[in-house]
Amino acid sequence: MRTIPTPPWALLLAGGEGRRLRSLTKQISGDARPKQFCPIFDGETLLDRTRRRADLLSRMDHQVVVVTRSHARYYAALAHELAPGRLVEQPQNAGTGPGILYPLLRIRHLVGNVPVTVYPSDHYISDEGAFVGSVSHAVDVIRQRADLIVLMGIEAAFPETEYGWIETEDVPLPLAGEPAFPIRRFWEKPSPRVADRLFEGSALWNSFVMVGWIDAFLDLTTRTAPELMCALEPLRRAIGTETEARVAEEVYRKLAPAPVGFSERILAPTTDGLVTVRVKGVEWSDWGHPQRVIATMRRTGWRPAWLGRVELASAG
Repeated sequence: MRTIPTPPWALLLAGGEGRRLRSLTKQISGDARPKQFCPIFDGETLLDRTRRRADLLSRMDHQVVVVTRSHARYYAALAHELAPGRLVEQPQNAGTGPGILYPLLRIRHLVGNVPVTVYPSDHYISDEGAFVGSVSHAVDVIRQRADLIVLMGIEAAFPETEYGWIETEDVPLPLAGEPAFPIRRFWEKPSPRVADRLFEGSALWNSFVMVGWIDAFLDLTTRTAPELMCALEPLRRAIGTETEARVAEEVYRKLAPAPVGFSERILAPTTDGLVTVRVKGVEWSDWGHPQRVIATMRRTGWRPAWLGRVELASAG
């Protein structure tokens, strides 16, 4: 009888400030809360929608949410909704590097080296089932090759200059299932000329949704940002002890003055071991700016309940 693999864990990123979308979310919610806690989907927040997305592939007790303590009044209910140890509170925002690695270290402490899917909490996805189906294919890839990290690549709809792009090799890896292409190069916010070339060459938008074994993420960071792993070592040793909160304060106080981006500092220096699985037939948008929310509304005909009372002229 075939053994069904244990579903992957899910890490949901909800620790950012969301400043670029603030002009819109403040009108929707009436306060300056970060976008992930804004009820933008007619009462459902971006984080709520991301949690429902994670539910399609991962058990509820296998989901970890990383937040930042200054937003505590917006995520207070999570402490009761999540299983013990699954809410990771950062003392302050020190960038996506620590924001991903701290919860990965927490999961490593809880259950060891397991497959993890990493989801940002600011995406619009037209077909959640199809998207998570592609993520499931990526999980199949890393079960065949535990040394790989998969980034979900979106088939580009136009030559966007504000997104990150993934340029792939032409030949996929010799693996079973959905093709996984080695990544040749990352392009972050390319010029219009470069974006046109990438679009014509069938390059992919980088969704920053990632899939990999925990040790693959930690090994990659050790190779590309050893100083970050060194800075986090006291916190790794303290996880699960009564000193964890105090040690986290000390570690983050040193990291915060120079925030570390996971893409720029950990992924970009090398593409060794990085592959992409294409997400096909799904409309996707990174809602990092009001104009992208408005563009989605225009393309899809979506008319949220708040539309009538929110002034969109300045964002449009």
